[in-house]
Amino acid sequence: MIYIKKAKLEDCKEIAKLFDAYRVFYKLKSDIEAAELFLRERISNNESELFIAYTSSNEFTGFVQLYPIFSSTRMKRLWLLNDLFVSPEYRGQGISKLLIEKSKELCRETKACSLLLETAKTNEIGNQLYPSAGLKLDEEHNYYTWDN
Repeated sequence: MIYIKKAKLEDCKEIAKLFDAYRVFYKLKSDIEAAELFLRERISNNESELFIAYTSSNEFTGFVQLYPIFSSTRMKRLWLLNDLFVSPEYRGQGISKLLIEKSKELCRETKACSLLLETAKTNEIGNQLYPSAGLKLDEEHNYYTWDN
């Protein structure tokens, strides 16, 4: 059985291991200490919402991290689903969908107008997962970035 809970500061040491694996998946250098500090800062400063998937034996299996942003035209909050990760040994069990459902619940609870995420066109798994979880591909807008 998989459960979902909101992360607390005392969970950061364990979450950092998953967060580090997530970063390594994206070809970044492993740094568990920095990962833990980053997560602690987000939670301490109420800058993100972080939910953890875990087993009945309290083994952390995945997480989702969302950041609040705002729509001026709609005059409402949106949630940016920035990070979603499930440990390889737990993939294919519906954990990602549970985490996405928890994200939707957060949107409803905070009266947000939307849940937003971005993924690479080459992310075959994500591009199959998100529509199956009820998210729609926005084909009407162009997204531009500037990296410093």
